[in-house]
Amino acid sequence: MPLDSTPTTSEADTFDVIVVGGGPAGATAARDLAAAGRRVLLLDKQGRIKPCGGAIPPRLIRDFDIPDHMLCARIRSARMIAPSRNAVDMPVENGFVGMVDRDRFDEFLRERAQGAGAERRAGTFVAWERDASGASIVTYRDKASDALAQVRCRVVIGADGANSAVAREAAPNIKRPPFVFAYHEIVRTPQRNADTTFPTRCDVYYQGDVSPDFYGWVFPHGETMSIGVGSAEKGFSLRDATARLRAQAGLSGCETVRREGAPLPLYPAKRWDNGRDVILAGDAAGVVAPASGEGIYYAMATGRLCAEAADEFLRTGDVRALATARKRFMKEHGRVFFVLWIMQTFWYRNDKRREKFVALCRDPDIQRLTWESYMNKKLVRRDPMAHVRVFFKDLGQILGLART
Repeated sequence: MPLDSTPTTSEADTFDVIVVGGGPAGATAARDLAAAGRRVLLLDKQGRIKPCGGAIPPRLIRDFDIPDHMLCARIRSARMIAPSRNAVDMPVENGFVGMVDRDRFDEFLRERAQGAGAERRAGTFVAWERDASGASIVTYRDKASDALAQVRCRVVIGADGANSAVAREAAPNIKRPPFVFAYHEIVRTPQRNADTTFPTRCDVYYQGDVSPDFYGWVFPHGETMSIGVGSAEKGFSLRDATARLRAQAGLSGCETVRREGAPLPLYPAKRWDNGRDVILAGDAAGVVAPASGEGIYYAMATGRLCAEAADEFLRTGDVRALATARKRFMKEHGRVFFVLWIMQTFWYRNDKRREKFVALCRDPDIQRLTWESYMNKKLVRRDPMAHVRVFFKDLGQILGLART
């Protein structure tokens, strides 16, 4: 791309790894690599907050050492709301789901990466190329000076979101996964209303006028709430749907703190690396779960796996190491993504199916297996008879043999 000036590099601007993007994936990768003794630059444009309900499971809290003070709420149940407005409550047994505000949470992760030894710079990625020695050169626009600068490295980790500029520049042959577009509004929590603002319950709306192919949510964040929707249908107004959702939840009059929107990829990309010196993580790699839209845990997991792959490549010089991040991720989580994709494809197709889907959520076996899988980020393998019972109940709903 044409540049308005020609920045120069120096020895001081040479790193082992440049991580582009300071969200959960990028900050995690930068922290792990810096802790391993690598010279790391974390390049983040700052000021951008992703629309996100903010739910994090116990496994994330354990695996990534998230302190209690980062949790703005602890969720003990979820309320699933059907097109008919019938509601099903799904209590969380033996635990809770943590809630975070991405504004605070992402900055905490960036500060922790810096504390581990990563260098932070505020700037926007502009271009990528290789020099005569084969090293990667990243050009960025410095936020403070608005001037172009260049840095050199051996590995680039693109953690710069679903519309990754790193992927476009350095890995153009990687096919992008399908998107859902998400939009939410952060509002001030009103005075306690047991029916609409219960502080330990997430409400999930499966209604065609809220979303024709995904869902809407009302998630408590302590002093604020996240109210949002997602859809891949072109022309569907997410802002209008959010207004309808706020009205239905009795939250139209609440003060709006901020509004955010972004695309969410709903299946891992077929490849994450360019086979030489660039690897993708987080949304850039497509790791937002279908059906649930969950992305924070999977983003941080990819950040860690990409850091391990980059470290191995730097140590051995074997470019095949870069592909291990995706292989390891899909081995552990690929089946869950496939099941969730099937679920979204079938159950979210129309309001009749959404009504049946919510009815299924009343079942104790489904509730237990759902929460255990979500909390631990893996399909539950024990109690095979519970899976058998769920299968036949699910089949009954599909064939119209069960009452809703």
